[in-house]
Amino acid sequence: MPRTLDFVLADVFTDRPFGGNPLAVFPYVRELADATMQAVARELNLSETTFVFPPAEAGVTCTVRIFTPGTELPFAGHPTIGTALVLEAVGALAEAPQVRRASDGATEIVLGEGVGPVPVRLTRGEGGVRAVLTSPRLPARIGSVPPPEVMARLLGLPVDALAGAALPAAGWSAGVPFLFIPLRDRDALARVRIDGASWAAHLQGSETPHVVALTLADPADGRELDMRMFAPAMGIAEDPATGAAAVAIAGLLAERQRPPAGTTRWLIRQGFDMGRPSLIELEADVAGGALAAVRVGGSAVIVGRGSLDVP
Repeated sequence: MPRTLDFVLADVFTDRPFGGNPLAVFPYVRELADATMQAVARELNLSETTFVFPPAEAGVTCTVRIFTPGTELPFAGHPTIGTALVLEAVGALAEAPQVRRASDGATEIVLGEGVGPVPVRLTRGEGGVRAVLTSPRLPARIGSVPPPEVMARLLGLPVDALAGAALPAAGWSAGVPFLFIPLRDRDALARVRIDGASWAAHLQGSETPHVVALTLADPADGRELDMRMFAPAMGIAEDPATGAAAVAIAGLLAERQRPPAGTTRWLIRQGFDMGRPSLIELEADVAGGALAAVRVGGSAVIVGRGSLDVP
């Protein structure tokens, strides 16, 4: 007989329904085969679907498995933020292990993900509950960069739409690998159309198969940027908000901008060209001239609840 699993649908990195990035969270899972979780994610066809299990190791509040329609991910920002906020909203943290109530009223939990334990801090303010994750890995440069002609063809743009030397393209990863391609202006970003043949020929088997096009008005000191993320390898044509890419881009920004010791903050806008505006708050700690920590934060809105009959 099929089992009935309850889920919660949330829009993440937004404070309004039908914005941000949709996420399905199954908050109470005991046993479920990998193939079944992948089939469920494919059935729901959202950027990501998460399954929350009891903790599989000491020191974590729960174990979270993250699936796109095409694959499982070891880490992702919008599922981490969204899952934490859903667990708080449905009362699942009341009796969970490794939940700390801080003196300032914040709730601190640790989600066990494929990349390792991910600390998340939840705070309540006038705008509702907000979550901030600390990446378990610091960004690292990876892979090689295709020639400008290839990157332009991949994005469906002329070569002169690339930012070029002002902000060179680069591969970075903090658990999920991305090729970041800066563009000269916001208009170029809006005109991006991924060429599937170019992606298959040059990126499908590369170290950086996921593509982030972005624009930063002031590469040297800018604190606000716009980006779009395309992941055919995950079964995602375009993602409205990508926390893992936000963590990874901290490496590129720190390398280019050389922020001073202490904490630097950026605001990332994503999803606007899809009609799903998302705001991602990124902050990085610098010590001794190097990145010491990277955090990503945002809010979420619960927009629905349902159940699924699983064989």
